[in-house]
Amino acid sequence: MQPFGFATAGRIVFGRGQFGEAAEMAASLGRRVFLVHGASGRHIAPFLEAGKARELEVTCHACPAEPDLFLLAEALTVARNHGTECVVAIGGGAALDLGKAVAALLPAPGDPIDHLEVVGKGLPLERQPLPCLAVPTTAGTGAEVTRNAVIGVPEHGRKVSLRDARLIPDIALVDPALTDGAPRAVTLGSGLDAVTQVIEPYLSTRATPLTDAICRSAIPKGLKALARLMATEDPDARDDLAYTSLCGGLALANAGLGAVHGLAGVIGGAVPTAPHGAVCGVLLPHVLAANRIACNDKTRFDEVDAAIRSALGTSDLAGWASDQGLPSLSAIGVTPKMHADIAEAALASSSMKANPAELPVGRLQEILATAG
Repeated sequence: MQPFGFATAGRIVFGRGQFGEAAEMAASLGRRVFLVHGASGRHIAPFLEAGKARELEVTCHACPAEPDLFLLAEALTVARNHGTECVVAIGGGAALDLGKAVAALLPAPGDPIDHLEVVGKGLPLERQPLPCLAVPTTAGTGAEVTRNAVIGVPEHGRKVSLRDARLIPDIALVDPALTDGAPRAVTLGSGLDAVTQVIEPYLSTRATPLTDAICRSAIPKGLKALARLMATEDPDARDDLAYTSLCGGLALANAGLGAVHGLAGVIGGAVPTAPHGAVCGVLLPHVLAANRIACNDKTRFDEVDAAIRSALGTSDLAGWASDQGLPSLSAIGVTPKMHADIAEAALASSSMKANPAELPVGRLQEILATAG
């Protein structure tokens, strides 16, 4: 067996009702709290109320969109003026990424872009990040246990990662009840992202026995939960999808991803309004098909296909997702004239490095065309 490592949050708490303990967890990290939340902030009131009883001094900061350098600089200024001792992020992947980035960069000297991949210098952090508590309110990105934060750089038309093992939050609190009643489109897109993030690490060239164990059970669980939620609201299915999302974060942080996210990251920079989960969902079946052709060993692809067929009643994942309302790439805003540039840029992404097969630019363009 090849040597491997595994890094994750210092503490993971999972279960319905656990959000009630969030203020106490935050108090264990610091008294002056910088709270990053999603645009609506619909889940923060209970935290703020409980925080009063623990004498927390909380400054709230909304993350109205997927974070870019401007939003990050603004958040850092507010957090610095607050005298922040710890960061709490409550929301979807965007809010969690912004919170993690603030926690990492607030103690760091220099320009944030110096630490970004691709468009920056990719420098490691010089100082330990502030303590961070991450609470996801969607089941998709697994950002509560990942070692990166995705930041848009509009002048380059890219979304890239701030990446360091110390970005993994100190505490990841996953309460599936926070995802109850999420809109159908959000559930579909984020759910497909969650499923993608247990499939890609399972097929990754960096897969380990530990990430395999996580993904092997999560793949069918996530697919079945998503299928159930497309039919009706179901707390048990919400629990399973939240668990799948957590598993995806654990797996990708240690085994990497693949061409789906390699392409999706570039698309997110080229079309800032493109919902990340929907992009991953529409790309997944076509990337799976391309990788299957390129790989000699089909065993794991057969396992993934069997899980899809069992959960959805069909092997046609693309057709099923379309029937549920998933838009095509062109409907999301990816035009054919963009395909060549997206494919070329994707080859330089960190996610592509773990893809199970080398996919040349021409093949990536074919994937985009088929998904369009």
